[in-house]
Amino acid sequence: MLSSLVRTHLRPYGTPLVVLLALQLVGTLASLYLPSLNGRIIDEGVAVGDTGFILGAGTAMLAVSLVQILATVGATRIGAQTAASLGRDVRAAVFRRVGDFSAQELSRFGAPTLISRSTNDVTQVQQVVYMALAMMVSAPIMMVGGVVMALREDIGLSWLVAVAVPALGVAVGLVTRRMVPHFRAMQKAVDSVNRILREQITGVRVVRAFVREDVERERFGAANDTYTATAVAVGRLMALAFPLVMVVFNLSTVAVLWFGALRVDSGEMQVGALTAFMSYLIQILMSVMMATFMAMMVPRASVSAGRIREVLDTEPTVHAPEASVPIPGGPVGIELRNVTFAYPGAAEPVLRDVTITARPGTTTAVVGSTGAGKTTLLGLVPRLHDATGGQVLVGGVDVRDVDPEDLWSHLGLVPQRPYLFTGTVATNLRHGDPDATDEELWEALRIAQAEDFVRAMPDGLDASIAQGGTNVSGGQRQRLAIARALVSRADVYLFDDAFSALDVATDARLRAALRPVTREATVVVVAQRVSSIVHADSIVVLEDGVVVGQGTHDELLATCPTYVEIVESQQAGEEAA
Repeated sequence: MLSSLVRTHLRPYGTPLVVLLALQLVGTLASLYLPSLNGRIIDEGVAVGDTGFILGAGTAMLAVSLVQILATVGATRIGAQTAASLGRDVRAAVFRRVGDFSAQELSRFGAPTLISRSTNDVTQVQQVVYMALAMMVSAPIMMVGGVVMALREDIGLSWLVAVAVPALGVAVGLVTRRMVPHFRAMQKAVDSVNRILREQITGVRVVRAFVREDVERERFGAANDTYTATAVAVGRLMALAFPLVMVVFNLSTVAVLWFGALRVDSGEMQVGALTAFMSYLIQILMSVMMATFMAMMVPRASVSAGRIREVLDTEPTVHAPEASVPIPGGPVGIELRNVTFAYPGAAEPVLRDVTITARPGTTTAVVGSTGAGKTTLLGLVPRLHDATGGQVLVGGVDVRDVDPEDLWSHLGLVPQRPYLFTGTVATNLRHGDPDATDEELWEALRIAQAEDFVRAMPDGLDASIAQGGTNVSGGQRQRLAIARALVSRADVYLFDDAFSALDVATDARLRAALRPVTREATVVVVAQRVSSIVHADSIVVLEDGVVVGQGTHDELLATCPTYVEIVESQQAGEEAA
């Protein structure tokens, strides 16, 4: 997973990677040359008192060191830039994929894990790529070159290299192997912490209203403790790894000095060569240590890459057709033909054999009890879901044959839970039309009965809106969402219980102001209050996902018992109030 993800997203950066490899090669070769040069200074300069050789060789060492520094700095910078670019590209890819998800995929993953995967998981991959580019490219060069140069200095001590390197590799491998399941558990624990924290932030009013602070604190504490325990387990393994590395490292150094001193004493080796051999052994072990550090990071990054790949490899159930059919110009109507819809894994469909026609210039209302499938039905038009049976037609064309951008350009949707984005009143309204003028925004606000409270704000159209619109009331949020839909000047308006937070007087004024604007458009309204849709051209009554009545208010009172029951229950409630 990690290698395929990295390979895919590093492909555009081939040239920087070639330059980085060249710089790493130059820097590593310079590092490998320095111990040999130092050994020669000791043996051929210091030992015989040749000051000229010492100065010449010392100058050469300074030049080589300068080349090493410049090459290392350049390689590190390119590695950091490339890793950061990869992180940016992966986050963008995840964001694009999530943006294409239908409600089905969003429900399957859930918002908290999608946030974790696009932030924390991408960071893990980015870090391991940076470490790989900064260290792992040079590590094998250093290891192989170090072995060659060490053997050049003295073949008699080569057995120390053959013992030290495998010992270090085995020790680190045993520790790393135990880290993988902990890293997988750690990422799941991050999801849990994010989920509970997000629920507490978005539902803080509910938590306080029901005095559930202590319960929520315990939930978060449990998730936090789980994450902490997993992190501590990983930390213990990492804490074990470094002492093992240092033990092998120090024992190797002692062994070189011990056995090297015997060879120097017997005249088989010079002091400078011993010094160079020890430096090369240190470089070899350092490269193994870099590989060790990477080995401890790779398991967690592999888990993160798998989670990212799961998102990227998930194909949206709602997708654009290969050969799209444009919606014809002119008035656009809606037709549902024998539509059935069932959620994946559900025992029963939510909608069954639904047939509805909404013509341009008319208002079609959909009523029914809670859970009857009203919102699901409305969501089929903009393809928030795709029907599992039958056809949904907009402008006479099956929505599955229309390019989503073309489809959405004809629709103005006001969802059941209106959502406002961080920004200003104007930026939120211009989601409907980025080119709308201020005059057009004020006209939409006037129709939506939102002009008065927006003008009362200190900055008017430039007044700030918090994330989700939490700094305005529910009724104000609904009216701003309606204004946003009106700004789009759509051919079809879909109001999903969009007037529920409005008082009766405001509701009546808004509907009266809407009639001239939507005279030629197709309007579909999901409503709870029957009194607000009695003048609709057609009322559709849903019960358990089935159409049990369709007609005008008076016709349904005479022919549809379910509609009569809804009307009588609401009248009884109003009289009791």
